[in-house]
Amino acid sequence: MLKTLRKIRKENQITIYDMAEYLGITPSFYSQIENEKRRLFYDTAIKIAYFFDMTPKELFEQNERKDSSYYVSNH
Repeated sequence: MLKTLRKIRKENQITIYDMAEYLGITPSFYSQIENEKRRLFYDTAIKIAYFFDMTPKELFEQNERKDSSYYVSNH
């Protein structure tokens, strides 16, 4: 999903800084989400989907990642 997230962001010409500002987090934190250094929490995933005018389901259905070590946390 993170490769897809990065792809969607770049296709829409949105910078890491723009996403971070929208989400209320630092650019470093957002970058770590895309680079799988931080978990993508459910509420943040909802905000990202909303930003791109998608449902969370649409965003997650584009999941290209098969590794189960990464997950979206509800906490």
